[in-house]
Amino acid sequence: MALPFVPLYINGTWRPASTGATFEVRNPASEEVVETAASASAEDCAAAVGAATQAYKTWERSSLSARRDILLKAADILATKREEIRTALREELGAADDWLWGNYDVAIPQLRGIATTVALLKGETGQSVIPGGQVLVQRRAIGVVYGVVPWNAPIVLALRAAAFPIMCGNTVVLKTSEASPRVQAIVVKTLAEAGLPPGVLNCISTSREDAPLRTAEIIAHPMVRKVNFTGSDTVGKLIAIEASKHLKPCVLELGGKAPAVVLDDADVPRAARAITSSALLQSGQTCMSTERIIVQRGAAGRLVEELAGFFGHIKAGNPDQDKSVHIGAMFNPGLAKNAIDMVKEAVSQGAKVLVGDLRHEGAVMQPHLLLEVKPGMRIWERETFAPVAVVAIVDTMDEAIDLANASEYSMAASVWTRDVYKAFEVAGRIRASTNCINGPTLHMEAIRGSGGLGGATGYGTFTVDDWTQMRTIVLHPADGPRYPLVHGLPNLDG
Repeated sequence: MALPFVPLYINGTWRPASTGATFEVRNPASEEVVETAASASAEDCAAAVGAATQAYKTWERSSLSARRDILLKAADILATKREEIRTALREELGAADDWLWGNYDVAIPQLRGIATTVALLKGETGQSVIPGGQVLVQRRAIGVVYGVVPWNAPIVLALRAAAFPIMCGNTVVLKTSEASPRVQAIVVKTLAEAGLPPGVLNCISTSREDAPLRTAEIIAHPMVRKVNFTGSDTVGKLIAIEASKHLKPCVLELGGKAPAVVLDDADVPRAARAITSSALLQSGQTCMSTERIIVQRGAAGRLVEELAGFFGHIKAGNPDQDKSVHIGAMFNPGLAKNAIDMVKEAVSQGAKVLVGDLRHEGAVMQPHLLLEVKPGMRIWERETFAPVAVVAIVDTMDEAIDLANASEYSMAASVWTRDVYKAFEVAGRIRASTNCINGPTLHMEAIRGSGGLGGATGYGTFTVDDWTQMRTIVLHPADGPRYPLVHGLPNLDG
């Protein structure tokens, strides 16, 4: 049976790369080739930007109700694609079925939520500083947006990168991850089936080797007005450097090292379940994954015991070969090795392994839970992007807050306590873009989405403010004022 082929999507047409170049996509668990995809050339990228530029001329003027209706229809269509998404996730990423929650169950209300932002696309009016004048402040689209999306939550992150700017009147060139072009093409197909006009959304894929050059070329294109990237802070810095060469703004959603603060009076069984879920879902490969657990001493014994039980129960592996597997393989063997190296390094510095075998088999790594980890250790300072969590025990609430803030990441956090006053105090003092009280760190609200506060988590969010510009139009009064410099000169029109 022939392997699936994922083409490019430019100006409403699915087509191969102009050079015929392709690249292979491998399942990380089995390492088998599961498909090939077109690797876009410089000519293809220019064509995608050109199509988006032409489409912008009419799309920006489209009615708000037309945009809303397309997204709502797309949500209904996406609801019929569960098995297609499941198959692509399993084959491309080796993902277990539990990760359908983050790429199907969440995606449909996410798309409907983006459609509701139509109500926010409005400006304001007022009187001018000039007597008799009027001021109109319009909320307008930006233009062509370049979006680079990752593999770890391929549906929801591709939807967000495409649908939010499009709802605001922009057009988009979307670059898929080289690891998940097929599942992300489902997003493009869905929006096209819903009636999105040609050129409004264009989708390219490239080989890993070609990606840096193609991305630099697209960012440099004079018609690309803004860039969004979701991924590691290492690559995010490179994207920001390219954008800075042309003074182009970015939205960068990068890494995370989310803390969960558990106070003495917390509902420990519930906290343990939520922490385990957020730490291990998708093998810990999300930017909102709980990686640091900071617990007051009065709850520490019970929490550690509960966590050890859950972490010891969760099994990683290849879900196609073993039905008892709960979480799939990691992105590649190198990522698994890096995480194990971080664990071993922490152990050499005094940390204790409560759960875990200190090894990986290819891209498969079992859950690890560590005790006696502290700032200064690499496993505390840097994102593991793996099924790993560390526990630190403190005596006071202030100590817990200080440890939670002892990080350059700022994506998400959680606070666990039965005292609502303590909850709001702690949540307000932790430097995190989103802080959940008595809930998991792996959580996103449609009203704002997730984003960073600078540093290794990046900056910007997926909101109307980030994908529109405010422009001012001033209507001067019919009776002209006395203009400086020329008010005493005679008329020159005869």
